[in-house]
Amino acid sequence: MALAYTPGLKRKEMYIVRKTRRLPIQGEVLVKEGDKVDHNTILATTQAPGRVETVNAAERLLLVPDPNTHSVELKKYMFKKEGDPVKKGEQIALKKELFGLFKRTITSPIDGKLEYISNMSGQIILREPPIKIDLDSYIPGTIVKILSKEGAIIECVGAFIQGIFGLGGETHGELMKAVNSPDEVLTAEHVSHECKGKILIGGSLATEAAIRKAMEVGAKGIVVGGIEESVLTKILGFRVGVAITGHEDIPLTLIVTEGFSKMSISDKTFQLLTKSEGQLACLNGATQIRAGVIRPEIIIPRDDVPTSKAIDKGEEQLSKGMESGLPIRIIREPYFGALGHVVSLPIELQIVETESKVRILEAKLDDGRKVIVPRANVELIEE
Repeated sequence: MALAYTPGLKRKEMYIVRKTRRLPIQGEVLVKEGDKVDHNTILATTQAPGRVETVNAAERLLLVPDPNTHSVELKKYMFKKEGDPVKKGEQIALKKELFGLFKRTITSPIDGKLEYISNMSGQIILREPPIKIDLDSYIPGTIVKILSKEGAIIECVGAFIQGIFGLGGETHGELMKAVNSPDEVLTAEHVSHECKGKILIGGSLATEAAIRKAMEVGAKGIVVGGIEESVLTKILGFRVGVAITGHEDIPLTLIVTEGFSKMSISDKTFQLLTKSEGQLACLNGATQIRAGVIRPEIIIPRDDVPTSKAIDKGEEQLSKGMESGLPIRIIREPYFGALGHVVSLPIELQIVETESKVRILEAKLDDGRKVIVPRANVELIEE
């Protein structure tokens, strides 16, 4: 019999977190298997090729191709040869005319090196210095596998919470409780200079003024239940699309745990975060809703708990399919964002408002209401 299983968000107090860290291009791995690393340990390093600058020297020097060879003999006008270093503003080519009375010169537009001279095209190719890329570990933990010339896999034990939506990339900071309850709105009054370097735990909403002030004082991140789409547009200067997020040019990472508009952060999420106040949290706001789903995440490492103690029963339970008693979140209207648990799973198909026949479930919401919803409208919460 087919299982009714809707994958959902993870919200784990004790979880074995594994992260694969790879360089964008091959380089040198600096750690070995079994090494203990901090969240800012450099695991691997490489150098990416610098930006290329092309100069049309034949046009600048008014060179005419030889009718037989089609060569402009560019190299005889050059002061530099391929592989030579160049400085911005340094003269690299010269052509004299009328017994030296007139001169046409070319200077380097960049610092770097002269990579290629073409007598056929009349072009000079220059390249800026290589860009050093260091790959950090992002989370503290133990190196469990080396990826030759690419990076490593790190493992740690800790709390692991996935959000609905996020902005900004990887960041770190101490958790700081900024509001007193899950339904309280995070306003600018909650943000002070004491928030510098901290991850702020918000409630049901973060106002535009609160986010801007958090950026101003140097907060590293905000975790909140809901956010208004109009606020995101004002903060970013453009409307957020459905493509992957996480590369926005903003000085903090924002993670929304419940959805858009004012939505109280889950009691369990709020309790888990506030219980960990003062501890290091690792955040990544990268989100992708299309194929290859990526969810924003909050990781709170625990260096005092061995991996053997973090027994993950959630995945084993979910592999059995959707069952009575499992926690769920409703992901479509009219109960969007509501939390509850499965009460029953009727076998018979039922006709819904769209006049389609679908499988449904009965759920009891956290506010006490009992509702009937299509199974496709819910996701499981793995705890």
